[in-house]
Amino acid sequence: MDNDTSGVSRPGFFEKNPVLKNKEFLAYLCVRFGLFFALNMQSTTIFYWVYQLTNDKLSLGMVGLAEVIPAIGCSLFAGHYVDLNEKRKMVLLGISSYIALGLSLFALTTPFSFNALGKETTLYAIYGLVFAGGIIRSFLGPSLFALFGLVVSDRKLYANGSSWSSMAFQIGAVGGPLAAGVMIALDGVITGMLAVAVVQILLLFPVLYIKTKPLIRKVEKEPILESLSQGIRFVLKTPEMLGAQLLDMFSVLFGGAIALLPVYQKEILHVDEVGFGILRAAPGVGALLTLGILAFLPLKTNPGKKLFVAVTGFALSIIVFGISTNFFLSVFMLLLSGMFDAVSVVVRGTILQLVTPDHMRGRVASVNTIFISSSNELGDFESGVMAHWLGTVRAVVTGGCLTLGVIAITFFSAPRLRKFSFDDNHDAKDEEKK
Repeated sequence: MDNDTSGVSRPGFFEKNPVLKNKEFLAYLCVRFGLFFALNMQSTTIFYWVYQLTNDKLSLGMVGLAEVIPAIGCSLFAGHYVDLNEKRKMVLLGISSYIALGLSLFALTTPFSFNALGKETTLYAIYGLVFAGGIIRSFLGPSLFALFGLVVSDRKLYANGSSWSSMAFQIGAVGGPLAAGVMIALDGVITGMLAVAVVQILLLFPVLYIKTKPLIRKVEKEPILESLSQGIRFVLKTPEMLGAQLLDMFSVLFGGAIALLPVYQKEILHVDEVGFGILRAAPGVGALLTLGILAFLPLKTNPGKKLFVAVTGFALSIIVFGISTNFFLSVFMLLLSGMFDAVSVVVRGTILQLVTPDHMRGRVASVNTIFISSSNELGDFESGVMAHWLGTVRAVVTGGCLTLGVIAITFFSAPRLRKFSFDDNHDAKDEEKK
């Protein structure tokens, strides 16, 4: 009797999540989790470190600016280069570069380096290494996106795969900041940076488990400027993709408050380093809860409309967080913001995978980096500048209100996004020919 019950329950899980039968996809999930665990731990430690060095809100914004400049400046070229090269090799090179970066940051945290360089030079060295990280990211982001489409070869599994990929990302987003808070509380930033480097080194094992993937189409003879412009033209000609990216970009740009968490921790909520880690991890916890639900109850109807509801909930959560002076209420609002953001991530990620031709994934992902990924760091810069001018609370509340305005404009100007359905016949090749 027991054997029959277990035999029924196990296939049921994999029938709902068939993408998990793919061992290479499981290795891909390990890479996604480990990479974003390390990078979130690293960024959390850097923001805390910089604020302790300077006690200046504008310096926090400069961290975001230092990463967003190369991330935007290199993105289009990076996408062209990724499309010309084998994708696993590009991911391997990106992780190897992050290992070198992590070891450099660790060296910078040591007392020997600080005593030799002094506070001001150390700060500029941090900005320089963050800048280098932006360059690495501009190549690694499109490489991971393109590799997903090759590891998950069945387009019908993209929505399921996107949910699990987003979950792996969010687990890293939860664990990284929490681990950073614990490490900082135990032994300062030096231990945290060492842990980042160790995790990045371990990522080499799952990457090597994934087999090399043949190029879908060779475009070596194509002029580079024409190649770069193709990704932009494709996004501009795909209304549902363009609308989703613009909505997310401006929402994160105006509504993000992560960069100001060190200020909330120290000056508004008055909690210790572990409390800072909890605040930083709360959006990831909320996102993880939602993604866990979506893995078993996937979005099937009206995803476009649900995207607008989710982004509106995100903006309202940020506004309440901005005015809160209670630690538990602040954590709860950040938790809600992560839950709403997770819905946006799944819808947007699935749209991107469904409508993008395989041989253009690098270039389209690079445009996505400009619209979406870089908005996080540009949002950090915007938050720092606004807090410097208006004060921390006014900056966060104003950003949330601007996000509501962006949502209203996009809702009425992007009917294709409003009506988008996963069941529509999104043939990427047909879209490309238009």
